Amino acid sequence: MYAYDTVSGAVEDLKKRGYNMDFNLRDNCLICHDDVFNVDDFEIVEYYRFEGDSDPADEAVVYAIEGKKGQKGVLVNGYGPSSDQMSSEMAKKLHMHKD
Repeated sequence: MYAYDTVSGAVEDLKKRGYNMDFNLRDNCLICHDDVFNVDDFEIVEYYRFEGDSDPADEAVVYAIEGKKGQKGVLVNGYGPSSDQMSSEMAKKLHMHKD
C-alpha cells in the first residue's frame, strides 16, 4: 500500500495509476456521470484515511474503486461530522475499510 500526506496527493497518484473516474456517493449507490454502481457492482481495492490536524471537517477517506466491468475510479468521502448520507448497505461496505 502507498503512503500519502494529503488527500490531493492520493487522488493525483491514483489517477496516474488509472483510477480516472470520479465517483460521487448517493444514499445507495456510487455515480459517475450517467453510470450507476450499486453496492454489488464494485470493490474497494485500496483506501487511505486522512485526519485533520485541527479541523474535524478535514477528515476524509480516499477509496480506489474498481467496477465489476474493470472501470476504475476514486471516491473521496468525509467521515465524522462531514460524512455523507448513505444507505445501511453502502455504509457497511465503506465502513469495512475505514479503520
